[in-house]
Amino acid sequence: MKLIDLDVIVTAPPPPAWGGRYWILTKLTTDNGITGWGECYASSVGPKAMTAVIRDVFERYFVDENPENLERLFRRTYSSGFTQRPDLTVMGAFSGLEIACWDILGKHRDRPVWALLGGMFNERVRVYSYLYPLSHHDPESFWHSPEMSAESALALVNQGYTAIKFDPAGPYTMRGGHMPALADISRSVEFCRVLRETVGDRADLLFGTHGQFTTAGAIRLGQELEPYRPLWFEEPIPPDNLLEFAAVAKAIRIPVATGERLCTKSEFGTLLRSGGASILQPALGRVGGIWEARKLSAIAEVFNVQLAPHLYAGPVEWAANLQLGVSIPNLLIAETIETSFHQQLIRNTIQVEGGFVQAPQASGLGIDVDEELARAHPYEGADLHLQMQDESCNY
Repeated sequence: MKLIDLDVIVTAPPPPAWGGRYWILTKLTTDNGITGWGECYASSVGPKAMTAVIRDVFERYFVDENPENLERLFRRTYSSGFTQRPDLTVMGAFSGLEIACWDILGKHRDRPVWALLGGMFNERVRVYSYLYPLSHHDPESFWHSPEMSAESALALVNQGYTAIKFDPAGPYTMRGGHMPALADISRSVEFCRVLRETVGDRADLLFGTHGQFTTAGAIRLGQELEPYRPLWFEEPIPPDNLLEFAAVAKAIRIPVATGERLCTKSEFGTLLRSGGASILQPALGRVGGIWEARKLSAIAEVFNVQLAPHLYAGPVEWAANLQLGVSIPNLLIAETIETSFHQQLIRNTIQVEGGFVQAPQASGLGIDVDEELARAHPYEGADLHLQMQDESCNY
């Protein structure tokens, strides 16, 4: 069995577009007619440039190769350009191709991917969701309203969710980490207070940030949130100085979670050795794919650290996260995004029931991609998947 063809589809989820402005889907085909789907979570360059990178990686390293040879494919991509170090864009391209190879391998053997990763450990995967506006909420004011967020939280908890995420802590800009304004701290505390009063002990609070604080600023904010017992304090500082996470982790009594912007086990290794995080959040469409994430889970297990796969992308990466989650012993929880477009794009082949997803039983990734729907929503803009604001913080 050999890989012979690649197609890349950049699809734009319709408004409100939770999961980013576009999703980069990869479709691989073998010489015996098996098709596999992957997804690249990459936003350093625009989708046209990213598509060119994906094609270059495929033509250099994947074409005419057996999709079973994932370790060799990884080493070729990781090392051959005299690099042999984490590269966010190249690893994003590789990740989408690697996930598609796993889909092919599962289909070839008529088994779900988790069965090829060591078998079933978790019969179901606990999932969480961001707090998004409900239909009667004003979509602009929602993000600044603890009361609206509490309504959204209660709706999720009543559906069975046992964890909810929110991020009220102020702007994140391209200018790097900043000290939080007192207003940011006060608003964050108020969100935590109202949400904790609303959900009680029925759900964990997941406090999200986006690397927008200095080390001192993250500690200052984190200490104020401690009375509300969040399950985690997410990416409190920028990911470009991994050793500083340890200073935050030692100064607050909230577990530090991070990893959505990291790629390969080597970057996560720095966090683990320094004690910088007790919860890792790899994005499988960026970290190096399913096999690299499986290695990461094993390394993390030695440090008594859990995984909570990140998702701000489309449903193919979601499916990969779930396959990994079923197979690893140190899974904490996995992120989910429930929109009609996420569901339609995979023909409702993943269902959240009572805050959990049952271990998929279908072959491969366990999804049925609606290729026609994906092509019917092409991305035609010029913006990146996510963009940081340019303006400085207004105190």
